[in-house]
Amino acid sequence: MTTPESASAPTATAADALPTELLDVAVIGGGAAGLNGALMLVRSRRSVVVIDSGSPRNAPADAIHGLLGNEGTPPAEYLERGRREVRQYGGLIVSGAVVSARAAEPSAEGDLRFELELADGRRLTARRLLVATGLRDELPEIPGLAEHWGQSLVHCPFCHGWEVRDEPIGIIATRPASTHQALMFRQLSDDIIVFTHGFTPDEESRERCAARGISIIETGVQEIVPTEGGDVAGVRLIGGELVPRSVLVAASVMHPRTEGLDGLGLALEEVPGGMGEKISTSFAGATEVPGVWVAGNAADPSAQVGPSAAAGSLAGGHINGMLVMADADAAVAAQREGVAV
Repeated sequence: MTTPESASAPTATAADALPTELLDVAVIGGGAAGLNGALMLVRSRRSVVVIDSGSPRNAPADAIHGLLGNEGTPPAEYLERGRREVRQYGGLIVSGAVVSARAAEPSAEGDLRFELELADGRRLTARRLLVATGLRDELPEIPGLAEHWGQSLVHCPFCHGWEVRDEPIGIIATRPASTHQALMFRQLSDDIIVFTHGFTPDEESRERCAARGISIIETGVQEIVPTEGGDVAGVRLIGGELVPRSVLVAASVMHPRTEGLDGLGLALEEVPGGMGEKISTSFAGATEVPGVWVAGNAADPSAQVGPSAAAGSLAGGHINGMLVMADADAAVAAQREGVAV
């Protein structure tokens, strides 16, 4: 499998200085989930730093779709607006990549502590962590495929479907979910061809595709042929035949971005249908590791921008609630100590 390079290319963003004092929360990841989690926390007067590597998954896309009030907004514009909103309440956005994260010795009162180290050697300590690192997509290893990711190569009918309506669409079928993709995109175009790539559809899937006028070609894919302008011209089959297509659909295998987070001991679980894996969470994104929450695609690979932002909001509110209780317990302990004296 290959990872589309365009999806991981860092984007420049203005950065704040990394504070040296103890923080309430460190947010790892500056996408929709991380920023909305940070927004909830800073509005509760929590000290928050967002560590942003500048490599959002949707960087290759031209616009966000299906998010009420932000339909058609370029992803970079949406994130810049979010950074401004976090900063206006005192939150900080720091550019960098986390290379080490671990639980540290708790405070004398028993409150949790986490230490992070960035790639350039900078360090910070926080009472709680929100992991919103997103995921990376692995695509089928077909020459010429990955470079079209987010443009002529799409994966989600809700994210990109309207924009490719009525186009001749090719589905690169690598697993059972691929035939479902074909049926979903059939709602948007009546010219759909499924190209099998290491996968054989079952009879039920064949019958459904045939009933909807979807062709299945099982010759095998040799390469994706571009136009002179760099778009998709078609699919070259093993044997040399070129089947014209202007849009391709492929189901990626998705993996949460956990680089640098091994020291936290976060548990992973498989996503059904061979879609990859995710970080295990419970209510509001809480993990089995006390003091660590996860929100966005790292915990829910299928979430679009809206659900990811909502998950960040829920996690941020929950983290603040846990900190409120920790602060109250510390105050009670201090009061009792004062009375005893």
